[in-house]
Amino acid sequence: MNHYETVFILNPVLSETQIKETVQKYEEFLTSRGAKMVSKEDWGLKKLAYPIQKKKSGFYHLFEYTVDGEVITPLEVEFRRDERFMRYLTVALDKHAISWAERRREKLKQKA
Repeated sequence: MNHYETVFILNPVLSETQIKETVQKYEEFLTSRGAKMVSKEDWGLKKLAYPIQKKKSGFYHLFEYTVDGEVITPLEVEFRRDERFMRYLTVALDKHAISWAERRREKLKQKA
């Protein structure tokens, strides 16, 4: 089981319910394939550094999870097929990145 982090940007024209349905769909996609969700964060609507698909903002979300490596390719294929996604990035975390992510989550808990 490898530790991964996926950040994706959803189209800003989506409604609140459409965003929740999309996030839920891909969370279920991962868990049905044996992924264990470590954390998920909704970063909200953010301005983009440059226009993507003629849009200047997007809804950012982050998934952190552990799963076998062969699940990543089908996940990214689903991202490419779904027109609600503007961009996505999946990275494998090493031990230093995992500890940094844990510290970041602790800071967020203390702020809340």
